[in-house]
Order: sequence, then C-alpha cells, then structure tokens
Amino acid sequence: MPNSIRCISHCIHDILSRYESGEWDIEIPLIISNHEKFRSLAEQHDIPFHYFPITKENKLEQEKKVIALLKEHKVDFVILTRYMQILSSQLIKAFPMKVLNIHHSSLPAFAGANPYKAAYLRGVKFMGATAHYVTEDLDEGGAHHNTRRNTNHSPR
Repeated sequence: MPNSIRCISHCIHDILSRYESGEWDIEIPLIISNHEKFRSLAEQHDIPFHYFPITKENKLEQEKKVIALLKEHKVDFVILTRYMQILSSQLIKAFPMKVLNIHHSSLPAFAGANPYKAAYLRGVKFMGATAHYVTEDLDEGGAHHNTRRNTNHSPR
C-alpha cells in the first residue's frame, strides 16, 4: 500500500472520502499545508497536521523541514492539491517523479488567486482539472490525468 501524503485542499475532500471508504488502498500519514485553515479538516479525519508558512525569505528552510518530515514518515508519494507554491529544486530532487500536482486546467490563461471567477467573467464554457508530475519546468511534467466539464454559468 503506498504511503501517500497530500498537501492542501481543492480536491482534498474527494481524496479523503475515497481514502476513508477504502476505495483507495493508501495511507495518509500526515497533511502538510502552508495554510493553517486546513488544520480542522485534518483533525476531523484524525490525520496529523503540520503547518509550514512559506515566504520568499524562509522557503528553502521550510522545505528542508518538509523533506525531513516526509522522510521521517517514509512517504513515497506526494500529492499537491492547490498548494499554490512553486517547489524548489531541492524538494523536487528529493522526490523525483513522486510529486503529483492537481489543479484547474486553465493555467496559464487564468492564473492567480481566483481563476474560476476570471474564466466566468470571460464567458468560458468549460473548465477542467489536470494532474501532472512536478518537475523543475513549471507545469510541464508529464500529464497523469486530464478532465474537462462543460459549464453554463447559471446560478445554482
């Protein structure tokens, strides 16, 4: 069974649901986030939570701590879900082809903090998600999976 970790949320609820239902035969030994707001979610699922605030000034030092924690827990695969930080080469090299990034598929057209609103304002008729391996070339790692859904922008 893979010893997996997820960092942060976008599809985190889906991942946790599949994990808890037994649909996925994985272990989630910890959740690492650069946002404190995910602590309660981790606690709801009895998964240890580790918070590492990231700034330009502390990024490399914080990533060293993350690498040490991942190795301590013998994590063999990392899933980033809405992590919104560019990983340094030290972290990528510590887990080569073992880091999967999941995000909306409208990058780079709608980059930034609110890509869905930007797409809505431009009248985009579909939105998707992509999962790709993290490499030192930003968002250029081999695609693991892509999905697309049509939208109609009608209120719910």
